[in-house]
Amino acid sequence: MRRRLINSTLAVVLVVIAVFGISLVIVESRTIESSAKESVQSDAVQLIGVVENRIAAGEKVSPPALTRQITSQRYAVIRIPGQGPITLGTPPHGKVIQSLQTGVHGESVLVQESRSVISQEIGRTLLVILAVALLAIAAAVVLAVQQARRLTSPLIDLAETAERLGSGDPRPRHRRYGVPELDRVADVLDASAERIAKMLTAERRLAADASHQLRTPLTALSMRLEEIIATDDHDTVKEEATIALGQVERLTDVVQRLLTNSRDPRTGSAVTFDLDEVIKQQLEEWRPAYRGEGRSISSTGTRGLRAVGTPGAVAQVLATLIENALMHGSGSVVIHTRVTGNQAVAEVTDEGQGVPPDLGSRVFERTVSGRNSTGLGLAVARDLAEADGGRLELLQQRPPVFALFLARESGEYAEGGTETPEGRPDQDGPPVR
Repeated sequence: MRRRLINSTLAVVLVVIAVFGISLVIVESRTIESSAKESVQSDAVQLIGVVENRIAAGEKVSPPALTRQITSQRYAVIRIPGQGPITLGTPPHGKVIQSLQTGVHGESVLVQESRSVISQEIGRTLLVILAVALLAIAAAVVLAVQQARRLTSPLIDLAETAERLGSGDPRPRHRRYGVPELDRVADVLDASAERIAKMLTAERRLAADASHQLRTPLTALSMRLEEIIATDDHDTVKEEATIALGQVERLTDVVQRLLTNSRDPRTGSAVTFDLDEVIKQQLEEWRPAYRGEGRSISSTGTRGLRAVGTPGAVAQVLATLIENALMHGSGSVVIHTRVTGNQAVAEVTDEGQGVPPDLGSRVFERTVSGRNSTGLGLAVARDLAEADGGRLELLQQRPPVFALFLARESGEYAEGGTETPEGRPDQDGPPVR
C-alpha cells in the first residue's frame, strides 16, 4: 500500500508538472521573443532619433557617435542620402530579428539581432523551469513517503490491535492518529475491546460466583443423597428425597439468576412470595450443620410477610449469611424479620466477635475476607439482592447484624401484628427452632 500511495502521488505531481511546465515554456518562449523584438525596435527608434537630431543640427553622423546607442550583440546599418552606409557591430549569422525605421530626411536605420541570442535566453529559462520541476519532484517524493508512512503506520497499528483482540487480549489502546477515518476505526476497535473485556469479566465472574454459591448446597445435597442410600425406611427416603428435590429446584433458580445477572443485571424475575416459607426452608437445611457444631439457629419477628423478589435468590442470600455465621461467628444464630416502611427486612445475627473495624466498609467487596476465604459470598449475595430491587447491608459490626431489605407486596399487612411507627403492622413471635 505504501508503494501505491507513493506511485500515485508521484504520478499526480508529474502530470501537474508536465501540464503546467509545457504551458510555462510556451508562454515564456513567446514572452522572450516578443521582448527581444520590442527591444530591437526600441534601439532602432532611438538610433533614428539620434541621426535626425545630428542632421538637423548640421553635425556629422559618424560611427563613433552612434556606437553607444545599441548593444554589442546587435548590428545596425544607417543609410543617409548622399553618404555611404554606416555599420555598427558585427553582422549576425543565421536567422535574425530586425527593425527598420525611416527618418524625415530620407535616412533609414536597420537594427538586427541573431535569433541564437533569443534561443539562449529561452534555454536558460528552460533550465530554471527544469530545476524547479526537479525540486518539486524531490519534494513530492519526500512528502509522498511521509504521507504514506503516516497512513500505513496507523493501519499496521490497527491490524495489530485487531490481532490482539483475536488472540484474547481485550485491552483498549486508546491511540488516535489525527486522521478522522482511522480514528473512527480506532474508536470502534476500542469500543469492541471494552465490550469483549466486559463479556470476559462477566463470564469469569459467573464461573467464580457459581462455584462459590453452589459448593455448600451441593455438599448438603450429597449428604442427603447419602442418607437416602444408607436408610431402608420408606418414609425417611421419601422425606429426604422431597427435601433434596426442593434443594435442586432452588439451585436451578440460583443458577438461572446468576446467568441472568451476568448477561443483564437489570433483567429481573421478581414475584411475590412467602418470606416465612423461605426462612423455614433455610432453617431445615442448616439445622443439622449447626447441631453438629453444638450451636442453634432460630427465627423470630413478624410472621406472614409477603415480599417481592426471586425466592431462589433470596434463599441463596440467606444461605450465604447463615453460612458466614456458621464459619466466622459463634453462639446462637437468629433470623429476625420485621417491617420498615414498605419493606420487609430479614436480619441475620450471631453472638460472635463480628466484623473487624477495618473491614466494615469493605465487607461486600469482592476478594475481601477476614479469614482467608474467597471473599465472594457477600459480594454475590448483594448482587443477587440488588437484582430483585432489594439491598443487603451490614447494620451492626459487633455483634454482627446483616439485613436483607425486600419490597413488600402492595397493601400487604402481617396477620395478627401490631401497628408500627411507619403505619405497618409488626409482630414479634416466639423463636422458631
